[in-house]
Amino acid sequence: MPRKMNIYEEAGRCLLCDDAPCTKACQTGDPARAIRAVRFDNHKPALRWVKDCSDEDLERAEQACILYNGPIHIRQFIRSISADDVDDSNYPDLSITFCGIQCENPFFLASSAVCTNYEMVAHAFDLGWAGVFYKTICMEDIHEVSPRFDAIHHAAKFGDFYGFRNMEQLSENSVETDFDILHRLKTNYPTKVVVASIMGKTESEWMALAKMAQDAGCDAVELNFSCPQMKSKGMGSDVGQSPELVKTYTACVKRAVEIPVIAKMTPNITHITEPAEASLQGGANALSAINTIKSVTMRREAEVSSRRTISGYSGRAVRPIALRYVLEIAQMPQRPQLSGIGGIETWRDALEFIQLGCSNVQVCTAVMQYGYRIIDDLVLGLQRYMVKCGVTELQQLVGQELASFESPSLLDRDTIVYPKFNHDSCIGCGRCKISCSDGGHQAIVFDSETRRPRLVGTKCVGCHLCRLVCPTGSIGTTKRTRKKLS
Repeated sequence: MPRKMNIYEEAGRCLLCDDAPCTKACQTGDPARAIRAVRFDNHKPALRWVKDCSDEDLERAEQACILYNGPIHIRQFIRSISADDVDDSNYPDLSITFCGIQCENPFFLASSAVCTNYEMVAHAFDLGWAGVFYKTICMEDIHEVSPRFDAIHHAAKFGDFYGFRNMEQLSENSVETDFDILHRLKTNYPTKVVVASIMGKTESEWMALAKMAQDAGCDAVELNFSCPQMKSKGMGSDVGQSPELVKTYTACVKRAVEIPVIAKMTPNITHITEPAEASLQGGANALSAINTIKSVTMRREAEVSSRRTISGYSGRAVRPIALRYVLEIAQMPQRPQLSGIGGIETWRDALEFIQLGCSNVQVCTAVMQYGYRIIDDLVLGLQRYMVKCGVTELQQLVGQELASFESPSLLDRDTIVYPKFNHDSCIGCGRCKISCSDGGHQAIVFDSETRRPRLVGTKCVGCHLCRLVCPTGSIGTTKRTRKKLS
């Protein structure tokens, strides 16, 4: 009996081509869009893009695939997708209010290389992004290095990186050019949210830049207290690590403008709540967190004239760290409005930030990898989730999971959840046994003849290492039970 295809694994092989040859060959549907939906965690709605395709259509699409190590098995892939169980006739809208500003959805471009000129942002707006935190504007003379990006990925999967490092600083445009761009964006896209990210070196610079943002028609201003690779002292994360400076600069900007002021927090600090509290004391209307994490780029390909430096680390690898900082800020007595940043790639990633208290999320690295088009699956996935949960307004999800977090000392330590093996899907690789023996509690016995694992319950502590290393997802869980007294 042939094994069922793992559609997520197969979708992960796809190159996500521009002007995809498979779709051009298919003629009656869009298999590339269906594969992309699965790749970004929307596998059940994927069938809508191929519902009219015949087997011959899909065969042509498969033959047109340009993947270098064998084509995507499109016919088998499509046959392995389950029918959608959510009624798509009445999806809720994703509108939400942030700092008193109406947003059509919670998805914004983060201040970065993905929003450096008018054409880029306009294209993102046309595709459905709700707003932009435009690349940080300053009065410094910015000249970027080359190369300035580096990525961490599995050696066999070039182009699909889980960690991203950058040595980029701020906008290279003149101040006048950038504020003209922001003015044109707000004029031509009045329903989109345009936020100017700024960075000054003195109170007068912070105030002047904020006033220019307000005069340009920006909806809000974000204070960049967090860029980790500024060449000048007293800027970026140097400021973000000083609660006194954060409070001072926030307060002076609040005196200068009437539009909302958002303080952007650095993760390069032990206690993020200290500058967060300082910014609120200075009058900040909201906080955004986090900026990139200081890291080191060691690869020779990323050297700048044989030299290396500190870089900012981002991508999906940093998401748990970003969520930790967001949680800490959300748990402050004066719970602020939050904009979440850090490794957001799918709608489910965004949902985690929302459930911890964020009214919107900012995306950068995923756009750099896959393009603005990911907005389709971000919106689709969140809408479907709301339908399945019976939620009609996005605001209902904001902070939904905060109450479930507890101090480690108060967690239940008297019960256990045992792993459960599914022998029908187990392929007998023995990975679970290896990990349990060498990194766990020697609670799995592997029968070399039947190639099946067996749990030794008296040794198992319910750590679930075995479940996490299983390459086929063949290890599930039992019900939680009381621990047996030894």
